[in-house]
Amino acid sequence: MSDKKIRSTPRKPVVLMSMGAQERKGHDYQVMTHKYIQPLVELSGCVPLLVPTCCGTADLEQYLDMADGVYLTGAGSNIDPALYGQENETPNKAQDRDRDLFDLPLIRAALARGLPIFGICRGMQEINVALGGDIFQKVYAEPGYHDHRENPDDPVEVQYAPRHAVYPVPGSWFAELLGQPEIRVNSLHGQAIRNLGQGLEVLASAEDGLIEAIHAPSLSPFLLAVQWHPEWRAATNPDSVKIFQAFGEACRRRVAEQS
Repeated sequence: MSDKKIRSTPRKPVVLMSMGAQERKGHDYQVMTHKYIQPLVELSGCVPLLVPTCCGTADLEQYLDMADGVYLTGAGSNIDPALYGQENETPNKAQDRDRDLFDLPLIRAALARGLPIFGICRGMQEINVALGGDIFQKVYAEPGYHDHRENPDDPVEVQYAPRHAVYPVPGSWFAELLGQPEIRVNSLHGQAIRNLGQGLEVLASAEDGLIEAIHAPSLSPFLLAVQWHPEWRAATNPDSVKIFQAFGEACRRRVAEQS
């Protein structure tokens, strides 16, 4: 390939993905699951920038200098409830305070820069906490709400199978993107948004009224976060394809604006 052709190729957006802690055989790892990376590359058309969360925030702004978007994934850990003013009601559940203390300022800094942001499951909850909201620590124990957890004994394919309906807000850009009044989603979470953070608005809800998608039209040109897991076999799910493509387009607009 000639140098001229290389220079004429549009630059793909770079998307920051913060990693999480995992212990293996006495060693501490920083990890990111393949299922989250693949649709970002294949459907969003972006280049992932995997960032460790174990070294603090001293280099946060330098990481953001390299990024055209931010992608906050799910994880097996919960956010430390002290960060939203509650006592811990799930002491047996793993936490990842390093990720908490990296991602919350990351979200605020990304918003200040106008970067597109996409959050999934824990990532959606992080966005809410970063903006002053709080969390139901045990949705399954809350009156009027269903149990949104997966069965840990089921095969992975069953855990991630469509389980309940989600209803986009009629007339919203999200409803127009999906092109239908309801979609079927998987459900693998014990926690969820309780009170919305400042500037956040509901984009979709579950059958029981639980918040399933949010945006922040007064704060960001593109912020989308969902409680389910659209990354699971995303290429085979038309709704997931639309979501990841929308994020990719937002990141490409950012690149064009900065060129």
